[in-house]
Amino acid sequence: MNIPFLGNWRKKRDPAGGVTVFSNGESDHEGVTELLSECELLRSQAHQAGIELDDTAASLEALDQLLPRWRDDEESLPWLGNDAGLYLGTVIVRTVPGAVWEVWPDGQPVVRLESGRVIDVVVSGRAWADSGVPELSQLYAEVAET
Repeated sequence: MNIPFLGNWRKKRDPAGGVTVFSNGESDHEGVTELLSECELLRSQAHQAGIELDDTAASLEALDQLLPRWRDDEESLPWLGNDAGLYLGTVIVRTVPGAVWEVWPDGQPVVRLESGRVIDVVVSGRAWADSGVPELSQLYAEVAET
């Protein structure tokens, strides 16, 4: 997912990896988190199913319980998977201490944990939308433990 206008945010360059790190200053970090947390298609699907996406691990568990009716719609499947990944990343960044959003040079948003581990949440979200594996709550639990 390429987000070219993110270049307007105040940012720090990691000379080793050329990655844009959005963690310098609370307003920048929170602004990027807000932007990436929109996930309109996922929020709409969840709302229709009576699920509130409140940026908690419990909401990830609720998403894992949804009947995957979206798999019949090949057009929206990649978008929903993208949204699921961004939502997973949002929950991680908001609840796991030290987790931050980074944007790779190709525009792909990822989450970097305090340990240095990088989670490509969009790839995980697409896999979840396609097959249900890994479960979003399972991946969150693994990440939250480290």
